[in-house]
Amino acid sequence: MILKIGYFADGPWSHKTFEKIIKNEEMKICFICVRFDTKDNVLKEYSKKYNIDYLKHENINSKQFISKLSLYKCDLFVSMSFNQIFKSEIINMPRFKTINCHAGKLPFYRGRNILNWALINDEKEFGITVHFVDEGIDTGDIISQKVFPINDEDNYSTLLETSYIQCANILYNTISKFQKDEITVIKQKDIHPLGFYCTQRERLDEILNWNQTSREIFNFVRAICKPGPQARAYINNKDMKINKVRYYKNAPNYKCIVGAILQKSENSFFVKTKDTYIEVLEYEYKGTLKIGDRFEIK
Repeated sequence: MILKIGYFADGPWSHKTFEKIIKNEEMKICFICVRFDTKDNVLKEYSKKYNIDYLKHENINSKQFISKLSLYKCDLFVSMSFNQIFKSEIINMPRFKTINCHAGKLPFYRGRNILNWALINDEKEFGITVHFVDEGIDTGDIISQKVFPINDEDNYSTLLETSYIQCANILYNTISKFQKDEITVIKQKDIHPLGFYCTQRERLDEILNWNQTSREIFNFVRAICKPGPQARAYINNKDMKINKVRYYKNAPNYKCIVGAILQKSENSFFVKTKDTYIEVLEYEYKGTLKIGDRFEIK
């Protein structure tokens, strides 16, 4: 029996999952519904190539759109990097309801910009979870979850690459379980009664606070490095973008002027932090720096 799927998706996260599903002759993607403000042309090309209906709507919970979705008679709705909240009528429309893939270790790291927050919080692992959608935010019962290590060589870019691949693997394997009637769930409250949420990061959240420990600054910079906005700091009345710093684990802890440039070479410079110092390795700055210059303190 063919599993009929409605695919709510957007961006690189969703491409690899699509590529897996489309190869399975026992699965059929009935439609692709993208974000209303999408900039993703890949899914549009896929819809043309495979003759799949391409949908977009400002409010997927409107009566007009719900009426349209009901015509497809899907068995399962799948959400991958979609940005609208599903209401009860859509959630419960398919026979197997609606599932979502989330790059966070639920019930922790619900919400937005999870990979960034995991690095900022100095986590040693991050999770990918597939869960049933309910009317909360990332609160539905867990179907599948897998964790991956984070080490000091990792940054936002490396976690993204892992997530692009592993989200597709985990989501596809979970969809396959519906065909085999192998679905079991874990209630999030059975892991932790509260969990926690992360908010979306916005403009100006990238401003670096030098009055933090070296470890905190190291985590902050790698959390929003390219392809993120990069950490931003101000010195000599000019803006600097910082993409990479080096953290020295055994550097001495001592008091001095926080934010001061302590030493510099042709390609890097050292800055005093709250406890020790860090070395700035990759940065963008239109100007000259000298020892003793001071960054503005947030």
